Amino acid sequence: MSYKRNITAKHPARNVLVTDFDPDNLIGWLEEKAKTHRLTYLLAHAEDGVIWGRVDGNGRLLTSYDALHKASAQETWDGPRIAAAKQSLPRLRIETLLQARLFSEQGELYIWKDGDEKWHGRLVADVKETETADWSESFDEPQLLWGTHGTALADHFTLLEDGAQGLRHAAPMPLKLDTGSQKFGETTPPRLLVRHYLNIDGFAHIAASRLVALEGRK
Repeated sequence: MSYKRNITAKHPARNVLVTDFDPDNLIGWLEEKAKTHRLTYLLAHAEDGVIWGRVDGNGRLLTSYDALHKASAQETWDGPRIAAAKQSLPRLRIETLLQARLFSEQGELYIWKDGDEKWHGRLVADVKETETADWSESFDEPQLLWGTHGTALADHFTLLEDGAQGLRHAAPMPLKLDTGSQKFGETTPPRLLVRHYLNIDGFAHIAASRLVALEGRK
């Protein structure tokens, strides 16, 4: 069975090195870049887990850790889920951060730490009329995130769980949850839209990829 990818020239993009990362002001630096480049969502990987985030209308970066700890772990059906998640979903901090992606339809800022503990960064963004594109052709690939049961959290986050292993993450968007007595909390997880840029040099190959958007069930 073959899968056909649609190539589009609607999103020519440029690739720019980022050299001003300030590890001593991680959240403030991310908020500044989000404002400058109109970026909305954060996906970070740390030594102790996965961290989601979203920049609100006031320019503040809200994280899954923050949303989770605003929740009231009362003795209700979702209390044990929230209490367990508090033990596994980490705070965003430079001491344990490995990489982070701040993204939106307009672009993606990606920072990462190498084996020598040095930080690197790059910005892939749609070009403006006066700019030259590094890539002119691309295709989008939706990736389904895991999570079959959800719990609504503060700041419009949703705690998602999957499987008997208790895998958890907290997506920065509200999701429709089944309220039926037998399927309380069941949901369709969001999709993460990934854009792959093509380099046409003798033959087409993927030169770079970036995150674009989170999409919930319609």
